Amino acid sequence: MAAGDLLGTAVSGLMAFQRQLATTGHNISNVNTPGFSRQNVQLDARLPQFSGDGFIGNGVQITTVKRSYDDFLTAQVRTSTSANSQLQQFVQSASQVDNLLSDPRAGLAPSLQSFFDAVHALANDPTSTTGRQILLSQANALADRFHYLDARLTDLRNGVNISINTAVNEINNLANSIATVNDQIVKASSNASGQLPNDLLDKRDELIAQLAERVAVSTVPQDNGALNVFIGNGQTLVIGGTANTLAVVTNQYDATRFEIGYQMGGATSNISSSITGGTLGGMLDFRNQILDTTQNALGRVAIGVSATFNDQHQLGVDLNGALGGDFFSPIDTTSSTSRVLTASAAQVGVTITNPAALTSSDYRLDFNAGTYTLTRVSDGVVVYPANATFPAAPIDGLTFTLTGPAPAAGDSFLIQPTRLGAKDIGVALTDPARIATAGPLRTGAATNGSGLPTNLGTGTISAGTVSNTTGLPLAAPATITLTFNSATNLFAVVGGPGGTIAYNPATEGAGKQFTFAGFGGITFTLAGTPQNGDSFVISNNSNAASDNRNALALGDLRNALTLANSTATYENAYGQVVADVGTNTHRAQVNQNAQESVLKQATEARDSVAGVNLDEEAANMVRFQQAYQAAAQMIAVSNSVFQTMLDAVRG
Repeated sequence: MAAGDLLGTAVSGLMAFQRQLATTGHNISNVNTPGFSRQNVQLDARLPQFSGDGFIGNGVQITTVKRSYDDFLTAQVRTSTSANSQLQQFVQSASQVDNLLSDPRAGLAPSLQSFFDAVHALANDPTSTTGRQILLSQANALADRFHYLDARLTDLRNGVNISINTAVNEINNLANSIATVNDQIVKASSNASGQLPNDLLDKRDELIAQLAERVAVSTVPQDNGALNVFIGNGQTLVIGGTANTLAVVTNQYDATRFEIGYQMGGATSNISSSITGGTLGGMLDFRNQILDTTQNALGRVAIGVSATFNDQHQLGVDLNGALGGDFFSPIDTTSSTSRVLTASAAQVGVTITNPAALTSSDYRLDFNAGTYTLTRVSDGVVVYPANATFPAAPIDGLTFTLTGPAPAAGDSFLIQPTRLGAKDIGVALTDPARIATAGPLRTGAATNGSGLPTNLGTGTISAGTVSNTTGLPLAAPATITLTFNSATNLFAVVGGPGGTIAYNPATEGAGKQFTFAGFGGITFTLAGTPQNGDSFVISNNSNAASDNRNALALGDLRNALTLANSTATYENAYGQVVADVGTNTHRAQVNQNAQESVLKQATEARDSVAGVNLDEEAANMVRFQQAYQAAAQMIAVSNSVFQTMLDAVRG
């Protein structure tokens, strides 16, 4: 019996060490296989056999082949992968916008500078046909630059749609693969009496790791070995051997904007707002935080340039003696940029009435329970609390109008006042002679038939400025005459508003300002000491080719605080756009660098447990080989002992 015991013990060791050598070879072969976890053979002593002398060992048995794996470390890598992929995608996309806006050759700042340089050059020589043509050329170049920037942003927006579609397809494919592997694991475990198929587990982990690169995931194990996978706010992507499906859906307000849909039970719901992590989360963040706000802010600058330059241009007179018209194509309505989700045929129109008060936000107008509510989307502030009356007063520089039938409960309107501003800006003028460089009215002392001054005092009147075009040009006799009465210290006003204006040279001789409402809102200053009967005349500005007053006023717009509630110039507003994009991009880059370090540390921690170390495997191979050879030698010894016993029996 001793020889038999020895043989069984030796064979058990031989088989165990053979499996260990095979597993070591498997580890070495998969050293570069993504997601592979090092495996090792778990051994246990066989139950001993009792004899009169005590329990005699029966050798070794293999209990399982176990992979080196840590759930916590794997989850850390998965979470870090999602966060890093999200930031990486955000930085990559945001950097394109940052480079576009700040590029001195492609950005808006150089075109704004060149345009206003041309305005100042024309103000220096308003009769110059060449200067006028240059100004029109620079205006068209400025509009083209707005168009170019808007087109590039639109290209990026279309690129986000393409990327969303690609990511959704990849996620669905991975979900199906995970579900298939789940089935394989459950079947393999069942057929192997609960033993785990390590390579299938690694394959599933690698598929989930690839999924985590695209979207943040969480997992919950089942008792049968399957793993359930969740995304978003707990939406089930994989449950056992079944994969649910994501879909690309269009935004409820904007059919050109792709969203993430979750399909279940024949219904599809929009879950974009709950999607985080991975490249998909990074793309959605980029669109919401960079693309939308940048395109809106750029549009606001375009609207501001168009509106304020037009307003001032209309206060001037061109070479033909006509009041200036629109220099840029007016962008005063946003009806084409409203996105509407309605239960009725009601329509909302929006008109820009005060460009200086515009924000870069979108707005949502809701009609529920018989009340209207207007919310500024960017900060969630309700700018028109629930009210049964439609918002009529201007809000943030916008005036709203309701047309068509009355709205129905559930009607909702998304309004994007500035989104298309950069796309819609254009130059209205084509004739250089129509550039209004002169002021519409001229002021001066009364003259005789020979054009010589008739006043005897030291009184003066300043060049007038106008604030609107009401009552312009002055109707016949096309003059307003102011005649001084020294006894009453009054100027009699003939024409225009009529009546009198008080002026006391003794106390107001340093200068007193007057404004005539209804006649262009002309404002002028009287100064000095006029004598009795001295007169001043305000008249239409004819033959004003060399007058540059309105050109100077147009040039002053460059440094005027015309935007952001009169706190920013055009260049300030654009500079803020560039700064915001740059700041967000830099912050994301810093966060990504930090996240890469976190991911590296998590990966190294996991690999220290699960990774294959070739030096360690080589040492194991030598150790297991020696053990295998020793077991083989034991078999030879067992055979010799058994042969000796047979020889003894024969003798």
